Amino acid sequence: MALVDPKNPPNEMPDIVGAKPANPFLARFRPYVAPEARMRELSLLPLVVGTLLGIVFGASSLYLVLKVGLTVSASIPVAVLSITIFRLLSKLGLRDATILENNIVQTAGSAGESIAFGLGVTMPAIMILGFDLEITRVMLVAVLGGLLGILMMIPLRRALIVDQHGLLKYPEGTACAEVLKAAAAKEPVLDESGNVVSSPEEATSGGKTIFSGFGIGFLYQSAMGAFKMWKSDPEKIFAAPFKGGSISATIEPALLGVGYIIGPRIGSIMCAGGVLAYLVLIPAIKFFGDRVIGVVPPGTMPIADMAPDDVRQAYVLYIGAGAVAAGGIISLVRSLPIILHGLKGGLADLRGTHGRVGATPRTDQDLSMKFVVGGIIALLLIMIIAPQLHLQWNLLGALLIVAFGFLFVTVSSRLTGEIGSSSNPISGMTVATLLLTCLVFLFVGWTGPHYFVTALSIGGIVCIAASNGGTTSQDLKTGFIVGSTPKFQQIAILAGALASALVLGPILLKLNNVYTVYVPATKLEAAVGNLRAPPDQIVGSEQLSGPQAAQDPGIYRIWQRPDPAGGAAQRYLVDQDGAVAYLVDPGINGTHKTRPDGTSVDKFNAPKATLMSYIIKGILSRQLPWALVLLGVMIAIVLEMSGIPSLAFAVGVYLPLASSSPIFIGGMIRWAVDRWLRRKKFHAHDLTEEQLVAEGDRSPGVLLASGYIAGGALAGIVIAFMTGVPKLSAIKSRIEQWQGANNPFISGAHSDLISMIPFAVLCILLYLVGRDVLLAAAKRAK
Repeated sequence: MALVDPKNPPNEMPDIVGAKPANPFLARFRPYVAPEARMRELSLLPLVVGTLLGIVFGASSLYLVLKVGLTVSASIPVAVLSITIFRLLSKLGLRDATILENNIVQTAGSAGESIAFGLGVTMPAIMILGFDLEITRVMLVAVLGGLLGILMMIPLRRALIVDQHGLLKYPEGTACAEVLKAAAAKEPVLDESGNVVSSPEEATSGGKTIFSGFGIGFLYQSAMGAFKMWKSDPEKIFAAPFKGGSISATIEPALLGVGYIIGPRIGSIMCAGGVLAYLVLIPAIKFFGDRVIGVVPPGTMPIADMAPDDVRQAYVLYIGAGAVAAGGIISLVRSLPIILHGLKGGLADLRGTHGRVGATPRTDQDLSMKFVVGGIIALLLIMIIAPQLHLQWNLLGALLIVAFGFLFVTVSSRLTGEIGSSSNPISGMTVATLLLTCLVFLFVGWTGPHYFVTALSIGGIVCIAASNGGTTSQDLKTGFIVGSTPKFQQIAILAGALASALVLGPILLKLNNVYTVYVPATKLEAAVGNLRAPPDQIVGSEQLSGPQAAQDPGIYRIWQRPDPAGGAAQRYLVDQDGAVAYLVDPGINGTHKTRPDGTSVDKFNAPKATLMSYIIKGILSRQLPWALVLLGVMIAIVLEMSGIPSLAFAVGVYLPLASSSPIFIGGMIRWAVDRWLRRKKFHAHDLTEEQLVAEGDRSPGVLLASGYIAGGALAGIVIAFMTGVPKLSAIKSRIEQWQGANNPFISGAHSDLISMIPFAVLCILLYLVGRDVLLAAAKRAK
């Protein structure tokens, strides 16, 4: 194996693009594994391991995006886990992996996160718009968007990854390459100044940290969610004179880990939005509304009779949705100069890529352009033919997907190189796609409900394609630095994306179904319970699912009743005469959190999916309580005028305060760790601010937080699947009843307070691990 001394790179690299490049960074560059070297790379075991890890992190990312609308990058955790797994196999007498095989693992494993983000942002909006969340539709959007983004990125590789080396940084991809190089090196890796960047020992210990965090998160979430050993949502509701105010926290390890990774600023801004909703807007509505006689639309009961959550559901959600919509549009407008610059630069680089001369080096071999173009055409034909997407022979829809897809894949790939995946405005690109698509539909007169699904299908495919385009760019950058073969990476991420797309769709539907509550007509208001479905609005039949299926095995007809107030369409099960039997309250964006037998139900808020549905409905059908929505728009404008990022704040307004408060706590732990390093070691060892941030981003604190996220989220998914099994659900119900009667962490005057003790232990552990790691980093900087 031909390697290179990081301190003394050769003056030139072999001919990659056919002539000596003008880029001085590229002229001095040589990959870690030389182009002429030959070693194992695309073999079956690394591909399988990477695909499985991608599914794991994709599932945890889907859980997160449904909870709080956020995901975190999976490349570095997957790379660290790959190194650890193969070293364990080596100790057991099996083979270890080469650096190129570890790179294949992280490449195949990175696709799940971006697909999960696109699915969670767009597909739940289908239910809000009043349509079924069909499995074939969800899987088609996931597969088509994921593969399309990868194929559209491949022709851009030389222009963005090779020719722009050193100019486009691709921070996550570069950091992942450093992790792989550290694991492969026999000696510590040094930077250009001779400082130790990483060592083999750190690469090994990082895997142990992630596995430890995974185990802790899984056990904690299982004890809390499955065995109900302590409250999952401690809450304090204030009485007069602050009637309606409340504070709460969903004390899950996944949310704590997210807060630590995204840092104190974004975590604080999100939580501030929740404070506005729960400690300003809801108390204000209660203060004035308690004196109002009768119902104030779009509410369905007098405000005096409403609990804080009822006020949020009736009024504050529309304010939050308006703020999120305005924040997304404002972020897109603010990003327009960067987007236009990225598009102009990407197209210029693509046009300027010159032909290759002579034999193509291994490190410059892409998949055949015939395969790429043929694959894109095949995907477009599937989009047009598949009836689930409502694009049957709709050439306009196909053209919109091609135009927006290539536009935003190009922009996403370049912006990822400039500002990183975490700051890449994929949500803004999706908002732009839906806005422009709906305006085109409005212009041609396509405003019926049938076209809601068409617009959302276009937006979902483009969202996933743009997200996967950025992820693919980071992976190819990692491969460029370590000396991988691009076509092998492209095969790996195509395989990983396909597998994740096929698995994440059913998981999404299962999470919705098991937390669906069927509210009997006897518990509905008389005005609703006595309704009869018009025959022309009945669409098929359905049985109850989840734990309630064992109590009522009957088959009912489905009535999709549009909400006259402009909110989510309401789904009812009716008997043969059209009389309402049940209100179907979904697990995603549902409002009923208790089943008829008294067991509690977790719900997913899917904030960005609500934004997408409101954009479509607001343009095509104009059915929204616009007064409340415009209040949210004004809040976003005030924030932007104050210099505060409105989108993060608006998401906090829309989310329950319980979801954003643990993210805030995680961010504060990160702030405390960074502050400790700055106070104790910053001046003594002359660490720059950039070095401080870099050390924090690759610290074991971040690795432990990643383990918290994966372990906690996967435990939540396992618990959800167990809930769908009647016998296991019955056992869980008995455990919940026993704990409620005997456990002081569940019931009693101080249960909300003492249930915070296990969460406090999680926080202290995260702080200590992060601080110890940063101490070691400070020693390396001597």
